[in-house]
Amino acid sequence: MIDVGIIGASGYTGGELLRFLSKHPKVEIVAATSRKYAGKPINRVHPHLQDLELEFSDVDIDNIDADLIFTATPHGASMKIVPMILEQDIKVVDLSGDYRFDDIETYEKWYGIKHEGPLDAVYGLPEIYRDKIKNAKLVANPGCFPTGAILACMPLVYEKLAETFIIDSKTGVSGAGIKPTSVTHYPNCSDNVIPYNVTDHRHTPEIRQELSREHPVNVSFTPHLVPVIRGILTTVHTFLKEDLTPKELESIYAGFYQGEPFIKIIEEGEMLRLSAVRGSNECHIGCFEIDDNRRAVIISTIDNLVKGASGQAIQNMNIMFGFDEKTSLDIPAVHP
Repeated sequence: MIDVGIIGASGYTGGELLRFLSKHPKVEIVAATSRKYAGKPINRVHPHLQDLELEFSDVDIDNIDADLIFTATPHGASMKIVPMILEQDIKVVDLSGDYRFDDIETYEKWYGIKHEGPLDAVYGLPEIYRDKIKNAKLVANPGCFPTGAILACMPLVYEKLAETFIIDSKTGVSGAGIKPTSVTHYPNCSDNVIPYNVTDHRHTPEIRQELSREHPVNVSFTPHLVPVIRGILTTVHTFLKEDLTPKELESIYAGFYQGEPFIKIIEEGEMLRLSAVRGSNECHIGCFEIDDNRRAVIISTIDNLVKGASGQAIQNMNIMFGFDEKTSLDIPAVHP
């Protein structure tokens, strides 16, 4: 058994961490912090967790005795507390963007924040960095858009079959967080598809960094907000360096992800659906269409709050402590 704390447990990602951890047979939740809701039962904020007999707390980092802490805090906030947690010999999975970048200047440029506590971290994409995650003290959980995009592109990068990727993602409203804005207000986002940060979204350099580790690739990324609660559907366009059939392309992906518990290859011609991954830690990858210009189209779907955030964070925790990777995460999606 391990003791686990969650810093910032009242948001959507905090709620998902609590949902999965409450059913984890090898975890005891020893702290779920929220300054706003300190002293109130968890189910007052997360009504789906009626059986979780736990209250929010507002405790100092020094007073949390845990083996691992999830920092589900905003960008800029994690860097102020993660170094203090690590000094206590407590492992950390950080769900913010504060530790995802190799180059601090890139982080400061794209996030507009001076980094106050740079540290070495392992990028927490298990399908690529599982061996490094096993021995990590600090894991930087990937962003939701980068998770779907990187997984959809990586086999072609690995095989050196493409070097330019045009990535178009549609995301559900929960990706904007629990605090409503004028954009996410229901009358403004319903019945709309809203492009935003069309050429300068801060997840672009994260995607580019991970796809360019072996050799440089070109990445262009545009997100859209769509009127659904959960999910990200990512469409990747790329021009292949050699002639392939759709079946050959599908086989490349199937071979690359063979044995991966949460990657499902959807056969050519089958439709990818957000509802087919809703609430699950799965990433579905499919389409594999190729036109007469060698343009290949690959599509991935994830739940932005699970594989795109909290589920992947728990997957990382399982790897860090030698648990079965699927523990508490091996549940089917909710469809329709």
